[in-house]
Amino acid sequence: MRGTTRKVAVAGISAAALVLAGCGGGGNDGENTDAAAKTGGDITVRGCNPENPLVAGNTSETCGGNVLDVITAKLVKYNVDTAQPEMDIAEKIETTDNQNFTVTLKKGYKFHDGTEVKAKNFVDAWNYTAYGPNAQVSSYFFEPIEGYADLQSEDPDGEEGPQKAPEPKAKEMTGLKVVDDYSFTIKTAEKVANLPIRLGYTAFAPQPDAFFADPKTFGDKPIAAGPYKVDNWTKNAEIKLSKFADYSGEKKGVADTITFKIYQDANAAYADVLAGQLDLTDEIPASAQVDEKYKQDLPDRNIQKPVGVIQTITTAPTKVDPNYGPEIRKAISMAIDRQGIIDAVFNGTREPATGWVSPVVDGYKKDVCGEFCTFDAAKAKEQLAKAGGFKGGKITLSYNADASHKEWTEATCNSIKNALGVECVATPVVDFSTFRTQIRDRKMKGMFRTGWQMDYPSIENFLTPIYATGASSNDGDYANPAFDAKLKEAAAATDTAESNKLYQEAEQMLANDMASIPLWYSTTTAGWSERVTNVKITPFGVPDYASISLK
Repeated sequence: MRGTTRKVAVAGISAAALVLAGCGGGGNDGENTDAAAKTGGDITVRGCNPENPLVAGNTSETCGGNVLDVITAKLVKYNVDTAQPEMDIAEKIETTDNQNFTVTLKKGYKFHDGTEVKAKNFVDAWNYTAYGPNAQVSSYFFEPIEGYADLQSEDPDGEEGPQKAPEPKAKEMTGLKVVDDYSFTIKTAEKVANLPIRLGYTAFAPQPDAFFADPKTFGDKPIAAGPYKVDNWTKNAEIKLSKFADYSGEKKGVADTITFKIYQDANAAYADVLAGQLDLTDEIPASAQVDEKYKQDLPDRNIQKPVGVIQTITTAPTKVDPNYGPEIRKAISMAIDRQGIIDAVFNGTREPATGWVSPVVDGYKKDVCGEFCTFDAAKAKEQLAKAGGFKGGKITLSYNADASHKEWTEATCNSIKNALGVECVATPVVDFSTFRTQIRDRKMKGMFRTGWQMDYPSIENFLTPIYATGASSNDGDYANPAFDAKLKEAAAATDTAESNKLYQEAEQMLANDMASIPLWYSTTTAGWSERVTNVKITPFGVPDYASISLK
């Protein structure tokens, strides 16, 4: 994920579009460096259960995404300090009109099985992910490419009915063409000014020929082109990676092996770090954040850094639970004492959210949510009465129990109950995989915690993948044609300032509809054992695993 800085060669895109504004990076709050650190050895880090097999186009959550970030290489990578896009497998990405792009690859870049990464490995992988019948969760990321719609088909009687969706019109997008082994072209249906920035996201990784031979079992031991490869995945226990000797990138991994030890509880992972049984946890439990206890437990072995992550509450789609309409959501949002919860549970290490976009990205605008994200018990109760009252009995707020969410969800429910006079219950689900499966299958009722870790550094990434109609991470099935149209208008703008302004207008529509309930902008707090050093947190809120080394 590191290398010599290279500007993305894209005509018509200003330098400002490629650099994060106000992004924290480096310094004592972002890294711990030791020039005398060792190369090699084995390290262990906290992991959690991936929702799906480790397929780049079918992973949209952090448990699997953290692993894929270490084992994959893409056309573009993001600088670990600034999130600035830099070339990786791509030698250059060129365009004159922000609609027709030519990608030229570096020669000699290898997959873990020794085969060379070629243009067809990108084109074939992207077509596979976009093809509707393959049911890949990241299919939506390819929607801008010409011909994407022809790879989709609609089930005439829905998923529950006996009829099956017809075969799509095509299996390949017309907007992708292999020119030769080391170049291909991309044509988008409309102008997409930030397309090169997006291409560092995991969904755009290439796949080796071996993937297409058996895609169903491939994800248990994937083959990619990054600095580490998967050696073994013991379900519910650990995922073991080893350094790829023939890695073609400029910055190779340091440790010989990285083992993601899967934990069901953040407290257990933290205890193991204290005991020297785990080298790194990227989640400090709430109990250790009170009075900054973790700083006493782990002196000079902790990091806290603002990152491109936002925590929200989403309500079940209306067809699943009709009791949480937009006006009810506004009342609930006004009943949440964000600052009080941040102070009591997170020891002041979060910032109350005033909108749906993280402050670390260019285009962020403050106070988009207005009064609906401002705690006011009296106004919240008035809003609830105006909405006709809550008719669902008790409010529920579900969370995955294998991470540190119990304290804040309970505090949030207490705030809601005290302000609205309606019972609110924080409801645990055994682990993240089960939790996400229930949400994806539309079996989760009531409210549930949601969060977004940016895929690429753009205001657009906090809007399109989460709230566009039919988007892959649109857990609440939010749909607003005017919002969708504004997103397209913003994507087509060639001027960065104008594009950001249009995206801000789209974000304002989320406030009018209260598409979800913003809670707070996150920091990542991590701690490590006495064995390791060179720990750094990226602007995405993820440890730079490849740089961690033994003392």
